[in-house]
Amino acid sequence: MSSSRTRAPWVIFDLDGTLVDSEPNYYEAGRRLLSRYGVQDYDWEKHTRFIGIGTRETLAVLRAEYGIEAPVEELLAGKNALYLELAGASTNVFPQMRLLVERLHEDGVVMAVASGSSRAAIGATLAVTGLDAYIRLYVSAEEVARGKPEPDVFLEAARRLGAEPADCVVLEDAVPGVEAAHAAGMRCIAVPFAEEIAGEAAFATAELLFPGGQDEFTAGAVLDRLRQVP
Repeated sequence: MSSSRTRAPWVIFDLDGTLVDSEPNYYEAGRRLLSRYGVQDYDWEKHTRFIGIGTRETLAVLRAEYGIEAPVEELLAGKNALYLELAGASTNVFPQMRLLVERLHEDGVVMAVASGSSRAAIGATLAVTGLDAYIRLYVSAEEVARGKPEPDVFLEAARRLGAEPADCVVLEDAVPGVEAAHAAGMRCIAVPFAEEIAGEAAFATAELLFPGGQDEFTAGAVLDRLRQVP
């Protein structure tokens, strides 16, 4: 790290689609779960509607749409079990995100994860990828009253960090997460999960936007921006 110290005292990462490429695992877990209840037409396009939205909220919508009688808690337990099995077998960290986490850790910047995933899923993902060596604090949407796009999960992360929301910088890949970050009064760096959504109005409010997503994202650009944070 250069002698120019990163000045942002707290950085909060979304997990899925931001730090790690977990959406294929979430899609497959959802597809397998729904197939148990007779749903055979759940495809990737249908899955993308829920990227950035909490698992519980997603399952509540799917339950209503497909007329599934099982309670949301049963669906949630089933999907979490399927996801944990898939994530434990293979979860990839985006290379520049790993570099960013390592550089921030070297620079003494305190980090957290705030995610719509279950607490068990977050912990398992951080462990299997080795990111738990750098990020020890994480908050799940299941621990707060409302998931993204409401700000609750980010505000709870700031509270546990002992940080003021205005002193936090969030990295996000989806519109609900960007909206949640701004509702929490935090700055946001946006890395859209798909290039075609980069023009969404929410992304225009980001302090730093990578329209090309992970293909365009670099740790260096983020570190340079964080050094400019007052």
